Amino acid sequence: MTRTSLLLSLAIIFSMDAAHGNIPSAIKVVENRNTWKSLTLFGSHMMADDPLTEGPDPNSKLVGWAQGLYGSASQHDISLIMALSFGFVDGDYSGSSVSVLGRKSAASRVREMPVVGGTRVFRLARGYAVAETYWLNVLIGDAIVHYNVTIVHY
Repeated sequence: MTRTSLLLSLAIIFSMDAAHGNIPSAIKVVENRNTWKSLTLFGSHMMADDPLTEGPDPNSKLVGWAQGLYGSASQHDISLIMALSFGFVDGDYSGSSVSVLGRKSAASRVREMPVVGGTRVFRLARGYAVAETYWLNVLIGDAIVHYNVTIVHY
């Protein structure tokens, strides 16, 4: 068996999460009858199919899609549990993806979540994703999130 050396890749991307409009990229798929009684919206879950771009401008070059689930996981603060796959459609990573799974506290300016796997170029990936809100409109539920993803892979 031949062992190959570990590689380190960095992906700096922006997720365009839109919960409003004619074709939203994030939609609510689950809530219970008590969700709206909770200040944290505990129990609500969203399905996302968010464009990933090179920059924070929604018209920036598309480099992939953030697809998966996130939901309100706390009755005490606004924290999300997230299971997302960042699938790349451009450049050296085209056709590859990394999976991120973890808790994300909305109260923290910078959030960190683990990379738990990947496909193609990123097989056996591990690492971390640092998320920072670039722009947020709480009235309509739209956000632009800056992700700096550090990926260790073979």
